[in-house]
Amino acid sequence: MSRRKKGAARAETSPVELCDLCAATLPAGDAVRGYVPDSSSAQSGDDWFDGLRLVTACGDAHFQAVRETYRRRPFVTEELWAAKITRALTNGPPVLSLVQLASRTGLQEPQIRRAVAWHNERLRRQRQRPVDP
Repeated sequence: MSRRKKGAARAETSPVELCDLCAATLPAGDAVRGYVPDSSSAQSGDDWFDGLRLVTACGDAHFQAVRETYRRRPFVTEELWAAKITRALTNGPPVLSLVQLASRTGLQEPQIRRAVAWHNERLRRQRQRPVDP
C-alpha cells in the first residue's frame, strides 16, 4: 500500500454522467435529465415512478431524440405489471402465494395472470425467432 507524500494534491472526483444517446461523458451538473414513459421500468426504491424511466442526455437535442424514441415505443400495461412482479420476486423475502404477490405488487390476481401470460408469450416468440449466423 502506497502513501501519499505530504502536501500531494488529493485527486478530485466529480460525478460523471453518460448520455443515453451518444454515450458521451459529461459532468453531472451539465446533464439534461428527465422522465419518459416506459412500461418496462419498475423502480427498485419507489413504485411511484413505475412506468417512467429517468434518461440522461448531453444536451437538449439528444434529450429530445431519446424522448422521441420512447414516445414511439408502445406502452404495454402487462409489461409494467410483469416488471412489478419481477421486482417483487427478486427483492425481499420469497413470495409463496398469489395473495402475497398481490400484496407486494399492488396488483390484483387477474392482473398478475395477464402479466404472466404476456411474459410467457413474449418468451415463446423470442424462442421462435431464427438466429442470425
